[in-house]
Amino acid sequence: MCPGFSNLPAGGPNGGLGTQPRANASGGYKFARVHCADACRLWLNLLKRMNLLILGRGKTGKLVAEAAEARKHRVRVAGAKENENGAAVTTENLQTVDLVIDFTTPHCVLANIESCVKAGKNMVVGTTGWYEEIDRIRALVEQHKTGFLYAANFSQGVNLFLEIARTAGVALCHDYSGQIFERHHVHKKDAPSGTAIALQRVIGEASGKLEEIEITSFREGEVVGMHEVVFESPADRIYLCHDAKSRRGFADGAVRAAEWLVAKKGFYEFKDLWREL
Repeated sequence: MCPGFSNLPAGGPNGGLGTQPRANASGGYKFARVHCADACRLWLNLLKRMNLLILGRGKTGKLVAEAAEARKHRVRVAGAKENENGAAVTTENLQTVDLVIDFTTPHCVLANIESCVKAGKNMVVGTTGWYEEIDRIRALVEQHKTGFLYAANFSQGVNLFLEIARTAGVALCHDYSGQIFERHHVHKKDAPSGTAIALQRVIGEASGKLEEIEITSFREGEVVGMHEVVFESPADRIYLCHDAKSRRGFADGAVRAAEWLVAKKGFYEFKDLWREL
């Protein structure tokens, strides 16, 4: 029996068909038949509503807030002004927060992580430029028994692109040279991008030739994010490209990651679980 739906008879390929009221044109209600599995998903979505604190009022942070609200979560946003000297991430101010999502800047993300983890709050972090501290942060998360999930990019398309690049990376073992080009808007603080570094890493893991993969960065206009991988030999060229048309894919992925993480403990990277979302 689906929780909260007492009128769902058994039978059918998905565990039965039930009824759900829908308003009609005359203001009355008619009942539309829905699969039990769909009804369960509706119920579970209600149970998963969270109180989210989103750190960062940049373009991506704003979209994350919109995506979270669209999925019926309760959202509070703290920009640099609200979080001056860590004011938004004190233990007292985090009491009613279920999970924190960080899309800030490299110079303040570590302080935010440390405050939230020490307060026992799970975190999803999309800010890059701090990865040299990963081992220390992993140990901190384990010490405080919280949940932590990070990514250079929460787009499902980018994570599929990473898998394609990993497969293609063996070209470096067959007389090809490799190079990565990345382009972002002029406001981006770090270079190379976290996604370009992730590409470099997965290609290096596949080929064993990390030191041979150069990254070239460009900062121009309002480019959302373009990443190109080129493998070249005397005979031919292999060209791979991911070009983000908007930041919406990053935002939706971050919110889905938060829903996945909210009741979990441990240290995770989005590339290892995005297919589960």
